[in-house]
Amino acid sequence: MDLLAIERADGYKGVYHVLGGAINPIANIGPDELSIGKLLERVRKGGISELILASNPTMEGEATAMYITHKVREFDKNIKITRIGRGLPTGADVEYADGQTLLRAMEGRREVHYGG
Repeated sequence: MDLLAIERADGYKGVYHVLGGAINPIANIGPDELSIGKLLERVRKGGISELILASNPTMEGEATAMYITHKVREFDKNIKITRIGRGLPTGADVEYADGQTLLRAMEGRREVHYGG
């Protein structure tokens, strides 16, 4: 379902790799139960300039992203590793957002460029 959501965005033209979940020790889901090994193989083969991690902003998603980043850095210190932006969704009111969401939105800010 996550892949379908990304496909609906209709702006990204790269290659995807679906992990099949997130690391969750409480549910007995470790890296070996996901397709992290296959992702690492793809990265090792080369030809990848950026690895975009699109895990959910949960403890499990964060742990999964940290694990993958650590593993990739063991053999490739130069690949650019990024996370998808997080923050306020379009149409949301700032006054109703929690502090963590606002913090993430501030961290993901970018410069505004106007034509003209």
